[in-house]
Amino acid sequence: MKLFPAIAGAALSLAIALPAAAQKLPLTELSRYLNSFQTATGAFTQINDDGTISEGQLLIKRPGRVRFEYKPPEQMLVVSNGDTVGIIDGKSNDGPQGYPLHRTPLSIILARNVDLTRARMVTGHSSDGKTTTVRAQDPANPDYGSIDLVFTSNPTELRQWVINDSGGSRTTVILGDLKKDVRLGNDKFVIPGIGTGGGKINR
Repeated sequence: MKLFPAIAGAALSLAIALPAAAQKLPLTELSRYLNSFQTATGAFTQINDDGTISEGQLLIKRPGRVRFEYKPPEQMLVVSNGDTVGIIDGKSNDGPQGYPLHRTPLSIILARNVDLTRARMVTGHSSDGKTTTVRAQDPANPDYGSIDLVFTSNPTELRQWVINDSGGSRTTVILGDLKKDVRLGNDKFVIPGIGTGGGKINR
């Protein structure tokens, strides 16, 4: 299942400002950081499995809610309402598509309480001297895929994640600076066309 379908785009050279060499951040610190805010907004750049690029605005409201607003000329919207992830593709004739949030690796960082120290959740934890990378999965359902989280330090910040879905594809999301603890209404996380008699939810 691809949560973020391929979108036509141009080649892009990306540079992330990184601090000087730093030690690997412990899982307790990374969990603390992810639990330190309920809401956040910021710009994102998405690199799809086929190499195409898209950009947009990200809105997060934990637990369970996220919204990816893609910039024109893309006609995409991806919204999680806390239970279902909806994909609205203006170029598709199939209508909105929905998938259970708990079956996606994104549910790990959208949880009410993120605990990366949980047994069998983290399958990789490394540092290149500048960033700390964690690979996490649902311990009870590793077949749902995994998410690679990339953090910088001083202060601890989430800069990137990579969704490795159950179909073997990878989608990278590079984050700009996140503005945390902003006011976000629940209306931002309503999925258009799903739950109102329309759209399709894939179980």
